[in-house]
Amino acid sequence: MAEKAFVAFIGDEVVARGPLAEVVAQAKARIDTGEDRRVALFDEETGHIIDVDYRGSESDVLARLEPPPAESADASQRKGPGRPRLGVVSREVSLLPRHWQWLGDQPRGASATLRRLVDEARKSETREAVQRRAIDAAHRFLWDIAGNQPDFEEATRALFAKDFGRCRRLARSWPRGIREQLDRYLDRAR
Repeated sequence: MAEKAFVAFIGDEVVARGPLAEVVAQAKARIDTGEDRRVALFDEETGHIIDVDYRGSESDVLARLEPPPAESADASQRKGPGRPRLGVVSREVSLLPRHWQWLGDQPRGASATLRRLVDEARKSETREAVQRRAIDAAHRFLWDIAGNQPDFEEATRALFAKDFGRCRRLARSWPRGIREQLDRYLDRAR
């Protein structure tokens, strides 16, 4: 599985692209040179903005990116169901009795069966679902960084109409970094 990718902007300029720690370190280096424009960090897959506290040294900033240390493996200290050290998180699922009965009849148990079904569904995801996620990611990204650009509303309409050529034409006058990131999302949506 590929490592998640992120992109950092300072103003409308792409500063870095890649794994979270590398992108944050490069953005922090620019901030430390006295950069006073807005720093925006985006998840490349989802278009979600990522909040980062850039105060302190680079090591301070990177340390805050790390998840809190895992609790002791001692079973007596477990706070709930699941296996947090393995990344297994227990959450509630509401199903009808017939669903629970079917899951109970499965040889590996309900949790293993649900995980397998989710993995199979992710592998056989339709092209439309992939396209929808790319369009949503592009919209989140544009909404955050390009809302003041000329023809923003028309470009957004074209995006949701899946008229990607028109969306690109409307964004032609936008800053290069924003256009390039939009192109990355549109290429995934095709």
